[in-house]
Amino acid sequence: MSADSTLKDFIDQRTHQTPLSWLVSRQIFWVLLAALVAVVAMTMLTDKFASANNLFNVTRNFAFVAIVGLGMTAVIITGGIDLSVGSTVLISAMTTTVIMHAGLPITVALPAAMGAALIVGAINGSLIAIAGMPPFVVTLGMMSIARSIGMVMSNNALIYEFGPDQALLFSMGGGSQLLDLTFLKGIFPGVAPLPIPNPLIVMAVLALITGFALRWTRWGRYLFAIGGNEKAAVLTGVPVKAVKISVYMFAALCAGITGFLEAGWLGSVTTGLGSGMELTVIAASVIGGANLAGGAGTALGAVVGAALIEIIRNSLTLLGISTFWQGTFVGSFIILAVAFDRLRNKDTGE
Repeated sequence: MSADSTLKDFIDQRTHQTPLSWLVSRQIFWVLLAALVAVVAMTMLTDKFASANNLFNVTRNFAFVAIVGLGMTAVIITGGIDLSVGSTVLISAMTTTVIMHAGLPITVALPAAMGAALIVGAINGSLIAIAGMPPFVVTLGMMSIARSIGMVMSNNALIYEFGPDQALLFSMGGGSQLLDLTFLKGIFPGVAPLPIPNPLIVMAVLALITGFALRWTRWGRYLFAIGGNEKAAVLTGVPVKAVKISVYMFAALCAGITGFLEAGWLGSVTTGLGSGMELTVIAASVIGGANLAGGAGTALGAVVGAALIEIIRNSLTLLGISTFWQGTFVGSFIILAVAFDRLRNKDTGE
């Protein structure tokens, strides 16, 4: 069979693909379906899952992972990895608390925290893109360095006083907005206003921006080009080095936002903040459809993957199952996600 006929068969296959077959072939569809099934099952098994307080906790917790997951997904699309995001969360939170503990306003602490996170990302990106060092090695080293700096900043002490803007910080990270659902009282008599965590709102806005950037901007196309074939991207004029630096800075910025919000939610910051978070974030990205080999990933996938992981964690707790099993479930979903991607690519000839 000639190359031309093979290409024609591939194009015909994609052209005649029905909307249903296209949807079923998407990994994110099955992940979202699994999350919905888990929600329905837990609602039927226990009356605690669908309570306003539990839903508030679930959505807030998964929002933190999803925000960092958006940045991680962008990095993975390029074929890279960032193991330092958990430590970057700590750097951002610690910068916020140290500055506010000294009596300075939140208008100083917020940009300082974002600046500190961006510095971490710029160092990672420069060593990877310019020095040509492997992303795994660079970010693994930065994971240790950033956490050590966080310990030095706090002198390994618990910080829980945040100066005159303490109430504002707590409101931003731990507060909520009420979603008025009273119009549903005719259908559901017991319905009440649903609290929407502020971090969830931040996540939604950032997800929309990230999704738009990945789908419709030149920067997004460059990310997929680099992840698909970096050498070809160089030959076609893609500024690979600059884009790589920018994507690691974006991942660090997402981690920085999470660190700032978590400082407000927790009301105190310890040097253990963000420890192990990088593994959860990578899992959320991969479960959501990001390919560790590069060239694939979506903002919605990162959000859905993070939601599924948090639903699993919360469900285990409510069912009285040891949380030690969480890793088994998450790991199984990662393996299934990768296996699904392999089968899909084999069927489509990609």
